[in-house]
Amino acid sequence: MPDAPPSGRLFPCPNCGAKVEFDPGSRALKCPYCGHSSAIARTAAADLAVEERDYEEYLAREEDGGGAVIAGRSSETRCTGCGAMVLLEDKVATEDCPFCGTHLENQPEAAQRMIPPESLAPFALDLRAARESFNKWLVSLWFAPTELKTVANLGQLTGVYVPYWTYDAMTETRYRGQRGDDYQDTETYTDRDAQGNTVTRTRTVTRTRWSSAAGEVEHFFDDVLVCGSKSVPGKLVAWLEPWDLRKLEGFRPEFLSGFKTERYAVGLGEGFERSKELMEPTIIRLIQGDIGGDHQRIDAKKTRYLAVTFKHLLLPVWVAHYRYHDRLFQILINGRTGRLAGERPWSAWKIIRLVLLVLVVALVVGLVVSMAQR
Repeated sequence: MPDAPPSGRLFPCPNCGAKVEFDPGSRALKCPYCGHSSAIARTAAADLAVEERDYEEYLAREEDGGGAVIAGRSSETRCTGCGAMVLLEDKVATEDCPFCGTHLENQPEAAQRMIPPESLAPFALDLRAARESFNKWLVSLWFAPTELKTVANLGQLTGVYVPYWTYDAMTETRYRGQRGDDYQDTETYTDRDAQGNTVTRTRTVTRTRWSSAAGEVEHFFDDVLVCGSKSVPGKLVAWLEPWDLRKLEGFRPEFLSGFKTERYAVGLGEGFERSKELMEPTIIRLIQGDIGGDHQRIDAKKTRYLAVTFKHLLLPVWVAHYRYHDRLFQILINGRTGRLAGERPWSAWKIIRLVLLVLVVALVVGLVVSMAQR
């Protein structure tokens, strides 16, 4: 006989009253107890009035403590293991941290006001598909400890909505630098001929003529994506890209049902500073193209960021974690595409065994060749 369904939570089943969960496969709210499902209509982000917000205006609001809480996520608790701020579903007292597995023992507190998300990309991969992606990655590992298959507990594979920012900005960059143009020149040098006599020869060499350069370049940046989480390594988050932001949908709390949600740890202002770092390579390329020539040197530059706007959105990530020899390893799976980024341990013994095997084979081959030459 199944457990009695919990009651009183967000989105109760209209059939039995249990808490329903979002099912990526059917895009429906599904009851895990009686199987009743209610489809969620596909709604474009624009249909729910999602728009770019003025950066300066909302930065002032955030600094003043303005904002709101996410519907159904009115309490939060900080993980003592990794520092993640997990937004708890209403009437859920405690749970495990999805990023490191630490039990969230802290007494939940009322969620602080924040800039609420206005769009998201719903999960498209269900738990089964995420596990398949995980297993393929596990099989492909070279020199992984044999114990890894046992240690990597698939029961810890958790769906999490991770906070992100996107920034739009018009940039104007003034620069000073130098332009290098190559030209061919003939130079003489001394050498010795076959008889050892000193002779004078000539050769063509490439030289660079440098000249001063200055100017201004402009560029509009659209949807520069910055992760708002500090709970996962940045290099793993980057491997989950690309995200198709054209398929964002307007925020609806139904999509969060049954999944964890993290509060952003990277604030609006800090996120914009990170976006500037992502814009920098493009600005440098534009300056180099504007200088022209065969080589470019940038001595000084200053960028103005105009008409800055942003969006706060949630992106779906399946998270797995495991410990091996007291070290935490994390695996992230893009909840839309199945793209996986993971950390893994290496088996020193397997590597040593392979090296020894190669040396033994090389020694045997050497002995065989030596005996054949006698």
